[in-house]
Amino acid sequence: MLKFLPSIDRYILRLTIVPMMSVFVLAASLLLLDKMLRLFDFVAVEGGPIGVVFKMLGALIPEYASLAIPLGLLLGILFAFRKLATTSELDVLRGVGLSYGRLLRVPYFLTGILVAVNIALVFYIQPISRYYYEQLEYDLRSGALGASIKVGEFNTVAERMALRIEESEDNGRQLKGIFARVANQKGQVLSISAREGRFLATTDSVDTIILRLTDGTIIQDTGVKDQSAQTPRVLSFTRHDLPIDLPRMEEFRARGDAEREYILPELLKIGWSDRESEAKRDASQASFNFRLVEVVMMLLMPLLAVSLAVPPKRSTSALGVFVSIVMVVSYHKINQYAEDIAALGRVDPIIGLWGPFVLFAALIVWMYWTLAHKPGGQPIGALESVFAKLSKRIGKLFKRRRHRTDDFASPTVPEPAE
Repeated sequence: MLKFLPSIDRYILRLTIVPMMSVFVLAASLLLLDKMLRLFDFVAVEGGPIGVVFKMLGALIPEYASLAIPLGLLLGILFAFRKLATTSELDVLRGVGLSYGRLLRVPYFLTGILVAVNIALVFYIQPISRYYYEQLEYDLRSGALGASIKVGEFNTVAERMALRIEESEDNGRQLKGIFARVANQKGQVLSISAREGRFLATTDSVDTIILRLTDGTIIQDTGVKDQSAQTPRVLSFTRHDLPIDLPRMEEFRARGDAEREYILPELLKIGWSDRESEAKRDASQASFNFRLVEVVMMLLMPLLAVSLAVPPKRSTSALGVFVSIVMVVSYHKINQYAEDIAALGRVDPIIGLWGPFVLFAALIVWMYWTLAHKPGGQPIGALESVFAKLSKRIGKLFKRRRHRTDDFASPTVPEPAE
């Protein structure tokens, strides 16, 4: 499949693709694992089924992928060129006349593919998946999933129903020790106790489920105010079906409660429409520019990666890896802050979001020009020098402390006199 590529391009592709995919999977996994722990706690508190956790995590994958893709691209290219530099292969390639622009042909090919993927994610897939996540959370909180029952507590299941469960088995489907108190519109109150029960779906309506009770008693309070007629009726049953109305799905809000739930055509329509309020236009324009500037910045990732990948001669310092992560994360946080204040109308989105982009892009271009076109140029040479001196001082400090500890732990014992 890759035979049409020159051998040097195939070699750079192999060096780039493995760390890029590894970083992408690692970053996305860490983000998902952190969210998974919170979702398990949330679902446990709400009493929902465990399966909904994985549905909610699946809805968050596009959002986390849009963050992991630029980081994976940056570190994949950085590790590839760092290996070329530390093994002196880069000097050989440069010596035979291959420029940095020629060596970046394959990295920019990968960048073009990932930019297209990220555009689809942030402008189309991510807004829809975020809305789906909010809908799942609403269903879980409202009990629309049919399993929001807290064991050992009174639960308000329907408008006029309170339910208490002693034990729950089979992921909330098999219930034991059931007590329910139901009030109807006529003022009658039913107190129901049963040995066990089970939730069942109905074919007539998706908005109603059946709680099938087994071996229980119903105490019916007629609600009559006459003292002589207040004797409750007591009924025993072997099986009794208790219908429970679920919250209607149409009660959940429509998509678009937040600007991050709008896809690209909707953002453009709202952000530049005279019919919308000024606050909504500002928020839509801020969200549009934030997504766009995050995607465009990916085009500069190969230049930044190469600038930070090549350490000084006779050095294997990994300072460039640390600096690259700090720069990308800091820039992302600056963009988030700029989006927030632009959404409030305190600053124009063009200035707030594209201003930092221009400064960051100018810094990256200068770093790349210094490395590629300035003889002996090292973009972070000053930082490398400071880092080397600091490392030596820290090493000497620990060495002195180790010697002092050894002297204290093993004191010289004089030999006994004859």
